[in-house]
Order: sequence, then structure tokens, then C-alpha cells
Amino acid sequence: MEIFDDLEAEYDRLDQVFAGLSAADWVRPSQAAGWSVVDVLLHLAQTEEAVVATVTGTPLQAEVAAPNQDAAGVDEAMDRWVAAERAGPELVYPRWQAARRASVAALRAADPQRVSPWASAPLRPATLATTRLAEHWAHALDITGPLAIPYPDTVRLRHIAWLAHRSLPYAFTLAGVRPAPVRAELTGPDGATWRFGPDDADSVISGPAGAFCRVGAQRLAARDSGLTATGPHGPTALRVLRNYAA
Repeated sequence: MEIFDDLEAEYDRLDQVFAGLSAADWVRPSQAAGWSVVDVLLHLAQTEEAVVATVTGTPLQAEVAAPNQDAAGVDEAMDRWVAAERAGPELVYPRWQAARRASVAALRAADPQRVSPWASAPLRPATLATTRLAEHWAHALDITGPLAIPYPDTVRLRHIAWLAHRSLPYAFTLAGVRPAPVRAELTGPDGATWRFGPDDADSVISGPAGAFCRVGAQRLAARDSGLTATGPHGPTALRVLRNYAA
């Protein structure tokens, strides 16, 4: 399936970034608040291991889950998990490499119609793979930005843009707003036009797909994105846009 191939390609690209980091790079602050570069990679390793656990039905080790039991939310749980297992790149990097290979293998082998528990809602393997692509891409920006490492957009953003648009009803509800139909008309990195949502929707978000995905990842403010939001629900949709359900 295309999403699994694209997920693996994104992992490979990020692996090349990690392979080129110096000892000083690993401990520099990332754009993820409170986390160094190696902390971000630890978080990705941990969540890849969680993918394998949920897809295969193998529970995480008790000592891994324990820090998260009384956390106020997903962000706090993830921060505690990283703090509980913080380590150097000599341990974290190979851990992530093993976890990402196991994650892709588990997703490819899973029943495509079977849902697995994840964050706020159970997901099928293809959608779970899309969330992993979205998370790795967003955290790649957290790492490569401060280190001034080029990380250009690719057509794989189409999966992330689809996820952000698909998550709009959830995003509306989370913000206390009644969901409404919204169409996205985006320009991909290759110049192609990507359309999501009903053709007759009277609310539209349009502009570069990279900006759309960055707003959804909360790596770019909607007001600074250059995106256009029209119709009765377009501005609200742009304000609440998110690439994840948590």
C-alpha cells in the first residue's frame, strides 16, 4: 500500500538526518519545548514501540506505562515517558531504528480493516500509518529547523493534508464548535492541486499544502501561513486545524 511505502520513505529520509548529527547536535534544544534533539528521537522510538504493541496486541512493559497513569493529558504523558527513559544517542538512535522497522512491518502485516486503540480513537492500519508519517514529519521540523538542516517538502505531504482535513470534525468539536463542511484546495510541492472535501462546500481553505500541514501540526500560526480561508466556516476551520486527534 502506498501509505506504508511513503511512511518508510519518510523514515529513511529522517534516518539520513540522524546519521549526520554530531555529538553536539544531539544535545541541542529542539523546537519541541523542553526536549533536546535526542529527546525528540526517544519520543519517536517510544511511540513506534507503542504502534507495534497496539497493532499486535502486545502490552507495553509495566515500567514503561507507569509514568503515564495519572498524567493530565497526552502531552504530559509523553513528557513523563521521555523523562523516565532519557538516554544518550548511542542507545536512543538504534532503539528508534529497530522500532521504526518493527512498526512498518506490523502495520503492513495487520488486517487492513481491524482497528487498534490509539490516542483518542481506534484507527485502521493505513490511518495509523498516516498519523506516524505526520508525527515524524512534524518532529523532523523540530529537529532540522534549529540545526539549519534542509528538510524540503515532498509529495508525501498529501497524506498529512488528508489527515488534517479528515480530522476537522474532531477539531471543530474539540473547540466547542459544531462541525461544518469545509473544502481544502491546496497546491502540493510539485505544483499539483490537491482537493479534499465536498465540491459544494461554501467554506474553503486554499493555499500551499506545506503551510496547511504546518498549521495542522501547530508549527505555523494560521495568521502567518499565507493560506486563504473563505465562507462562513473557513476561518474557524483554519484556526482549529490539526493533524492529530489528541
